[in-house]
Amino acid sequence: MNDTDLLEEIVNLARRAGDKILTIYAKDFNVEYKDDKSPVTDADLAANDVITAGLKSLTPDLPILSEESAEISWQERQTWQRYWLVDPIDGTKEFIKKNGEFTVNIALIENGEPVMGVVHAPALNVSYFAANSIGAFKECDEARIELKVTRKDNQGTIQVVGSRSHPSPDLAEYLTQFDDVNMVPKGSSLKLCLVAESAADVYPRLGPTSEWDTGAGHAVAKIAGATVTQLDGSPLLYNQKESYLNPYFVVSRLN
Repeated sequence: MNDTDLLEEIVNLARRAGDKILTIYAKDFNVEYKDDKSPVTDADLAANDVITAGLKSLTPDLPILSEESAEISWQERQTWQRYWLVDPIDGTKEFIKKNGEFTVNIALIENGEPVMGVVHAPALNVSYFAANSIGAFKECDEARIELKVTRKDNQGTIQVVGSRSHPSPDLAEYLTQFDDVNMVPKGSSLKLCLVAESAADVYPRLGPTSEWDTGAGHAVAKIAGATVTQLDGSPLLYNQKESYLNPYFVVSRLN
């Protein structure tokens, strides 16, 4: 299967998972808490089943790492050169609040870098998707546009997108480098996508995230032309260590 066909299949798979999520979103649902106190709902588990079954059918030889099935040893994972990275619902807290800002994230990782990604926001009816060999796109109400980041000088008012549910005490210090800042709160991986569509200038993530939170949005932002780096300017990479936690990072369209 070529990349164009595979990307379309993954977009459709994310939307099928999104449809399953919305059937649960529309009614009362069960919320439980993991050992790290993060919430998980019936919808996370149902979407995970849809996505993993679909990926196994499409690419039976590729391993899958999902937030809901993350008990895979580092000894096994470190042999992976190419694998799927999945978050069935990124922004579970936004899902529970019913504010619509949650996403289905599916990314293809090759040699530590995201080369394909789909971010689908079912309650907003919007999808972002990208592949290295094709480009980055946004689709809303069946209208599809290509995303190409326009670079911006570090002057004037800087649109900074930040977490709606995870404010960071380190953020205020980071923002002192700018003369004027407008904060744009947003949930889930939609923050990376806002930079990808040049609706925000920078997304500094100075708080904890896991690799499945960022892989798909990272692909969209990077392929659209944004930079995605650690604070020291080095690339944000995946599956390089036993822990799933990302270092702090910045997504930017600033020169």
